Amino acid sequence: MKRLLAAMAAVAALSAQANESLNVAATAVPHAEILEFVKPQLAEQGVDLNIKVFTDYIQPNVQVAQKNMDANFFQHQPYLDEFNKGKGTDLVAVTGVHLEPLGAYSSKIKQLDELGNGANVVVPNDATNGGRALLLLQKYGLIRLKDQSNILATTKDIVENPKGLKIRELEAATIPRVLTQVDLALI
Repeated sequence: MKRLLAAMAAVAALSAQANESLNVAATAVPHAEILEFVKPQLAEQGVDLNIKVFTDYIQPNVQVAQKNMDANFFQHQPYLDEFNKGKGTDLVAVTGVHLEPLGAYSSKIKQLDELGNGANVVVPNDATNGGRALLLLQKYGLIRLKDQSNILATTKDIVENPKGLKIRELEAATIPRVLTQVDLALI
C-alpha cells in the first residue's frame, strides 16, 4: 500500500503542480476501492484525488491518452504494452500494479472434473488476460496450446480441446455478469 501511495504522490507531483488535484481513472473493483482507501492520506498531503470509475479496460487508457484524466489504475504492464501497440499510444507506467488473481468460477459445477463435453466457457478477450485464462485451462488439462507458456495466447492457439469446450472471448469486465449463463468463467 505504501508503494501505491508513493506512486500516486509522484503522479500528483507531476500533474498537479499548479493545481492540487489528481484525476484518476479506475475500474470499480478493486482499483477504485483501493484509491478510495488512499484518498484521505493523499488529502493530508494536499492532493485532492478525484476517481472516475470505468466499466471497461479501454476507456481508462483512452482518457489518459486524450489528457482528460491524469492517470489510471487498473492494468499490468503486459496489458499496457499491448494497448500501446494496438492503439498507437505511448502511455507509460509510473509504478507496477498488483496483479489480480485469475480463477475459474461456475454457478453450475463445483469441481472441474464435472465440466461436461461441449461446455460453454468464457475467457477475457484482451490479449494478456485472455492468455492467462487459456494458460489456466491448460494447467488443468482442459486444453493444450501451441506455445505452452505464451501469455499472449488466443483461442486460435488451442491445438487440443479433448472435451470440445466452446470457448468464447468476452470483455473482461462483463464476464462476472454472464456467470450464471455459462458453465465456466475465467475471471
